[in-house]
Amino acid sequence: QVQLVESGGGLVQPGGSLRLSCTASGSIYRIYVMGWYRQAPGKQRELVANITTGRNTNYADSVKGRFTISRDNTKNTVHLQMNSLKPEDTAVYYCHAKRNIDPLRDYWGQGTQVTVSS
Repeated sequence: QVQLVESGGGLVQPGGSLRLSCTASGSIYRIYVMGWYRQAPGKQRELVANITTGRNTNYADSVKGRFTISRDNTKNTVHLQMNSLKPEDTAVYYCHAKRNIDPLRDYWGQGTQVTVSS
């Protein structure tokens, strides 16, 4: 089992910045990808960004150039630096991880609310 705990959400004005963090614990060996998804009211959950153990990254087109994902393998932590935030970025953000020993299983955090509003 893998437990994921997020932090860093909140309320920010348009154009502002927030940094989300997620720390993995439990049976964390063989985690090969960690990342962030988000879900806005009435919408499906969507990938925001992810990063592999080898630090290969993948971003949604809507956040490219504004968000940066990074990973500290020694601390089992992934960060999402979000700049130039827009009201459409408002959503619950979920940390996500997969292990190569059970690749069909998704691990999720409890979610953290990000609200972009003036």
